[in-house]
Amino acid sequence: MKIPKSVLRRVKVSGSGKITHASNFNRHLARNKSKSQRRRLSGTKEFSNAFANKVRKALGIKSES
Repeated sequence: MKIPKSVLRRVKVSGSGKITHASNFNRHLARNKSKSQRRRLSGTKEFSNAFANKVRKALGIKSES
């Protein structure tokens, strides 16, 4: 089964199986955003369970129950 490369580039699977992604709204126009918003958007976030299962299916990983 081929894995969509777009999904593969955007997500990372942690050692414990969590699916993480970079925050949205963080690429440009940063000077218009408050310092607290920029701080909140930094780093990676974890997908919700429902969406994480869809990503796991796209990656060919068995979903957690």
